[in-house]
Amino acid sequence: MANIKSSAKRDEKSKELRAKNRAEKTELKTMMKKFDAAVADGNKEAAADAYKVAVKTVDRAAGKGLLHKNNAAHKKSALTQKLNEM
Repeated sequence: MANIKSSAKRDEKSKELRAKNRAEKTELKTMMKKFDAAVADGNKEAAADAYKVAVKTVDRAAGKGLLHKNNAAHKKSALTQKLNEM
């Protein structure tokens, strides 16, 4: 445990931010999995809807610094290819 008041505050803050980042990354992974499930089912309409949500989530994660911009672009490109191959 921290002895200095400011370091104790910083420790609490880092725990809060870690929990927030984990929740947002989990949401991102969930949306990607929903898209993959829609593609696996072969439902083009559901896949298109899930694609829009997944791309939006990837963009939001990149904007918040959870993903590097190139990683986000790579993920979006892969999603688009899967959708177009249907």
